[in-house]
Amino acid sequence: MTASIPSMNNTLEAQEGVEFKNVSMTFRGKERDVEAVKDVTLTIGQGEFVCLVGPSGCGKSTLLNLIAGYLEPTSGEVLLDGQSIDGPGAERGVIFQQPVALLPWLNVSANVGFGLKLKGTPKNERETLVDHYLELTGLSDFRNQAIYELSGGMQQRVALCRVLVNDPRVMLMDEPFGALDAITREKMQEEMVRLHHETKKTVMLITHSAEEAVFLGSKVAVMSPRPGRIVKTLDATFENTLNDAETREVKSDPMFLNLREEVLRSVLADDS
Repeated sequence: MTASIPSMNNTLEAQEGVEFKNVSMTFRGKERDVEAVKDVTLTIGQGEFVCLVGPSGCGKSTLLNLIAGYLEPTSGEVLLDGQSIDGPGAERGVIFQQPVALLPWLNVSANVGFGLKLKGTPKNERETLVDHYLELTGLSDFRNQAIYELSGGMQQRVALCRVLVNDPRVMLMDEPFGALDAITREKMQEEMVRLHHETKKTVMLITHSAEEAVFLGSKVAVMSPRPGRIVKTLDATFENTLNDAETREVKSDPMFLNLREEVLRSVLADDS
C-alpha cells in the first residue's frame, strides 16, 4: 500500500460530530401533512459509526437528508461540529443504495477524480489522491475500466472511493449494500469495516438489516414507526474484532447473536 496521504481537514482534533436536537420534520401536502420524524435527539461523535435501523417509512432517510442539508427541519436543530446545518456541503459525502451519481462515459479513475477536478485541484495532486484511494479500495487494477463493465459491487466501491477522495468529515450512507447479492454484500461490509479503520471517518449508515447494523456500527440507533423517534441506542463493538477473526466467526458469536436479536426485538416491538 502507498504511504498515507495527509488529511485535507486540518481541524480534526476540534471536530465534535453530528447532533440532532429535538428535531421534527413534517412534510406539507395538498390533502394532508405527514409527520416523518418527531423530537429526535441523537449524537454521532467524531469518528463514530452509527447505524440507523427501523421499519420502512419511519424517517431514516429523512434524518440522513437533514444531515446532508437537502432538507430543513420543521423544528429543532441539526448541528455539525457545533454549527447549524443550513444546506449541502463538501464536508458531508452521501452514498445511496444505487451508485446513480457515477458517470458512465468516464472510466473508474476519472469518476473518482471528478469532484477534485470540479474543485480545481491541480492535476498532479489530483492524480496522487486518486491513486491512493484506488489502492485503498482495491480498485487500482480497474482504473481504466468503463463503469458499465463493472459489477454492482464494484460500482458501489467506486462510489465509496469517489466520496473518500474528497475527504469529507462525515459519510452518509443510505442502504448502500441493499441491492447487492448476499455474498457481495458481506464482502462490502468487510470492506467498509476496513475503510473505517483506515480513515476514522464519522459515518451514519441506514440499513434494514439488524445483522449489518451490529456488524458495522459502533452504535446502533433503533427508530419507531412514523413519526420516527429514537427508541433505543445500543453500543456495538464487533467492527473492532474483525482483524482477529473471520466474518462468519464474528457473526456466529453468541454475543453478536444476542445483540442482533435485541435490535430485532426493539424494531419489531415498535412496528406492532
